[in-house]
Amino acid sequence: MAAIGVHFGYTCACVAIFKDGRADVVANDAGDRVTPAVVGYRDTEQIVGIAAKQGRVRNAANTVVKVKQVLGRSFDDPETQIHRKETKCQVVNKAEKPYYEITAGDHPQYVAPEDVAKLVFHKMKETAQSALGSDVTEAVITVPFEFAHAQKHALREAAEAAGFHVLRLIHEPAAALLAYNIGQECHSGKSHVLVYKLGGTSLSVTVLQVNGGMFRVLSTHTDHSIGGESFTQALAQHLAAEFKRTFKHDVSSNARAMLKLMNGADMAKHSLSTLGSANCFVDSLHDGIDFECNVSRARFELLCSSLFNKSIQPIRALLEKAGLSASSINKVVLCGGSARIPRLQQMIREMFPDVELLSSAPPDEVIAVGAALEAGLLVGRDGLGPEEESVTVDVSATDILVKELDETGAEVFTVLLPSGTPLPARRHHILSGGGQLSSLCLEIYQRIVREESGNFGNMPCLLRISIFSFLFMQNWCSCSSLYILLLY
Repeated sequence: MAAIGVHFGYTCACVAIFKDGRADVVANDAGDRVTPAVVGYRDTEQIVGIAAKQGRVRNAANTVVKVKQVLGRSFDDPETQIHRKETKCQVVNKAEKPYYEITAGDHPQYVAPEDVAKLVFHKMKETAQSALGSDVTEAVITVPFEFAHAQKHALREAAEAAGFHVLRLIHEPAAALLAYNIGQECHSGKSHVLVYKLGGTSLSVTVLQVNGGMFRVLSTHTDHSIGGESFTQALAQHLAAEFKRTFKHDVSSNARAMLKLMNGADMAKHSLSTLGSANCFVDSLHDGIDFECNVSRARFELLCSSLFNKSIQPIRALLEKAGLSASSINKVVLCGGSARIPRLQQMIREMFPDVELLSSAPPDEVIAVGAALEAGLLVGRDGLGPEEESVTVDVSATDILVKELDETGAEVFTVLLPSGTPLPARRHHILSGGGQLSSLCLEIYQRIVREESGNFGNMPCLLRISIFSFLFMQNWCSCSSLYILLLY
């Protein structure tokens, strides 16, 4: 029985089919293996994919991009407000939820993000059915590790509205590991794997501990300020400067001209991942002038050098947070379309010179392949119920600390539960005190990261505990045993 895996990213979507023991990505009707997650609304139809992306130049107000950014969010959510400022399609407030105002046709219509996502999923379903020659509904959908419950629920609803029977939602780093069969071999011992994902609009780095078939996330970091579009933007600005130098016209403030340059720069960027140079041609860029420019890979790497450094920096901080060194990592998995860039791969190899860098599968396809393999494992099970979808273990998101006083009376914070500790948890801690005490005031803290004046620092914050209990001696001489049961 066939099943499929779908990776719905911020800028692109990809579908893979599991059949006859293999998982393979399939191409859409345009022959592309990755489909832009762009939906264009016209008078009588909606178009999805490359045609909608290219038509955005003339139909920007009715073209939805990056819908995943607002799925499952309220209108007042900061991410929604960022999306409102960046998109050309009007976003309005309806019942505290974001809606797109579409002006194509006789009357304005208001479209929910879930309805936009439904069209992208439907395109993926059509692509899979065309390749198989028959209907297919069983699917595994990937989600980012940082997605909240409401976002996961919205993604699932959109997939089911498109006709999928969602077997499971699987985190993107886990799908990447499955694609390379990591953790599936039956051998004893633990290993550490770093999953590096650089997509269109975000960077995600995750360190996992693999023990047999169990994956444990030790630390993860997501940065929405860097992604493939950052490189495209840098190249488009260079092309605008070249046009100004050649034709004495500044198009940097012309939204339509810059959209054309962004489309041309995006195509050139993809070509430079395999070729030493790429030709960028834009028809009628300004005042009927056609623009053509050749860009070398060396020039592209020079333009994006600071962005490459920004893309690499989080790895060191993440390893330090997880208490690991570069030599502690056994494998590095690359995923996300921008992880194809040769210079970026070279920098990662230099950081992990003795570590296996897994990039044999196309990075923008590897997550979909892992999802399809998971679907293949699940599709043979009979009576799979919602309660069997996954095993969820709540963990402490940050360090849990207890406050004490030292000999000088200064406050000392001792970590009781490090971040990542499965909950509920029990800890045994010794408290020391002088004299005879009959009561005790215990303060438990949670470490938070607070941004102040652009600087990030670790700040302990008093934590409200649902349940805690302690064993206390009435005649306390020097110390007593403290047992804490912590439940979020």
